[in-house]
Amino acid sequence: MARRLVVAMTMAIAGAALAAGPAAGGGWATVGLDSVPGGIRAGEAWSVRLTILQHGRTPLEGVQPELTISKADGGAERTFAATPTGQAGVYRASVVFPSAGSWDYVVDDGFSARHSFGPVRVADATRPAGGSVPVAAATPDGDGGPWGALAAAIAVGLIAAGIVLIVQRRAHRGTPPTEG
Repeated sequence: MARRLVVAMTMAIAGAALAAGPAAGGGWATVGLDSVPGGIRAGEAWSVRLTILQHGRTPLEGVQPELTISKADGGAERTFAATPTGQAGVYRASVVFPSAGSWDYVVDDGFSARHSFGPVRVADATRPAGGSVPVAAATPDGDGGPWGALAAAIAVGLIAAGIVLIVQRRAHRGTPPTEG
């Protein structure tokens, strides 16, 4: 029985390690924006600098990031290429919201993921504009880097190990004692 328990625990730990491996392997980046389009009017250009960092630390060069805007009600969608600024990991895009309303915006970092921002309210072209507002970095959609996947893999491994222990104990209770 002890041997089966050791084998089951080893398999549970190996499964958790295999699931966590790709997440901790290094294929992720963060995107920070120097501003958000706060107070912008339809037809007005929003000039934004994107800072793309591999693992949230190392400036990422040689990628081709894009910023995509989409009407929140499912209407229009437009994509704007970001170009290198000459500063490592920093790219610039000029974005124009074609109409007033609620818009979502997403940055494809050109490396590993799409990062969601927004929504933003775009004013009618006849209203006065407010200006841009500083904003913090965002993480890839749905996972927050490798740590979320690593925690999930560990949790799955622990649950599997717990199930194995319960099954082993129940099986052991049904076994008559041996005399020695």
